[in-house]
Amino acid sequence: MSIESSAVPAPGLRERTRRAVRAELTAVALDLFLQRGFEATTVDEIAAAAGISRRSLFRYFASKEAIIFDNLQDVGETLAEALAKRPYDEDAWVALRRSFEVVTAYNVDNPERTLAFWRMLEETASLKARHFQQLMSWQQLLVPDISVRLGEAGPAANGNGSGGYPDGEYGPRAPAVVGAALACLDAANHAWLRSQGRADVVQLLDEAMRAVRPAQF
Repeated sequence: MSIESSAVPAPGLRERTRRAVRAELTAVALDLFLQRGFEATTVDEIAAAAGISRRSLFRYFASKEAIIFDNLQDVGETLAEALAKRPYDEDAWVALRRSFEVVTAYNVDNPERTLAFWRMLEETASLKARHFQQLMSWQQLLVPDISVRLGEAGPAANGNGSGGYPDGEYGPRAPAVVGAALACLDAANHAWLRSQGRADVVQLLDEAMRAVRPAQF
């Protein structure tokens, strides 16, 4: 059994086309960022490489930074989908660890590109600051599922003996658990970056998460 969200209608042709264009623009921009550096790459250069006008680019992304963080927001949504597919009776900490495999698997399959991306985030002050905001956004995406697993979601919940919470609001446990897990994921990625990709990122994640709470993954 797994926690599943209600059925969502498949996106229409226009939305699918928009997503495809955004994905292509993101790929083009990331290639330029990794080759030249984020600060050195201009919006005009991205538009030219993609074969569109500057104005058209801004129809899809509000800023150069948005190209990076809209992509990371998509990763967060993928994490939430992976978490929702975990068995309902699975330990919340273990479920989070398993859902993080969508990130570690990409790191393992694309080490050079991923290392360059994380290095860019680390070395660019404006991106580094927004990265922490992005982690908070991921937390908001994952907390609803974990709150259900911990029995503290909604007005009928009474998981910690202090009564339930209004719909859409959560007690302290779910944000604490998700925040700690995301901190472990971030720590593992940074350790992997410092090792220049030589360390096993999956093992680093396990070590980080077991340091917070021993568990069998």
